[in-house]
Amino acid sequence: MDRKQIIMSFSVPPSTDDLGVMAREVLDTVPEELVGFCEDMGIVVEEFPDSVVEQELELEDPYELLVLYRSGAEISPGVTKKSTDEEDTMIVYRRALLDLWCETGDDLAALLRQAIIEEIGQNFDFSEEEVEDMVGRHYQGML
Repeated sequence: MDRKQIIMSFSVPPSTDDLGVMAREVLDTVPEELVGFCEDMGIVVEEFPDSVVEQELELEDPYELLVLYRSGAEISPGVTKKSTDEEDTMIVYRRALLDLWCETGDDLAALLRQAIIEEIGQNFDFSEEEVEDMVGRHYQGML
C-alpha cells in the first residue's frame, strides 16, 4: 500500500487541538539555534488566514500560507510597538497544512516541523542555507 492510500484511510483529519499539540512538540524540539526565539511562544491554530492577513501578505490563495509567526510587539508587518505585554505567537493554518499533507503524502509532523522552522528562520534573518540545514537535521528523535 502506498503512502497516499494510508493517509487517505484516516476517518477523521487532525483537529485544531491535535495540531496545537503537534506544533507545541515542534517548538519544544527546534534546533538549538532557534530555542531562544521560541521560549514562551504561543500557538494558535486557525482554519485559514483572515482577510487582513491575506491582504497584508498579498496572498493569492489562502492555501499558500501554512504557518505565520507574529511578534507580540508587532502591530502589522514592519510596524512594532515600543513595549508589549503580548507573547510571540505561531499561527498554524490547519486547512492549508492538511491539504499539503494529502497532496504530498509526506509525514504530517515533518511538514509542520519544516514550516515552523522555515518561518522562524526567515523572521530572524537566518540564511536559506542555515534554514535548510536546520530542517534537514535529525533532531531529538524528529524525522
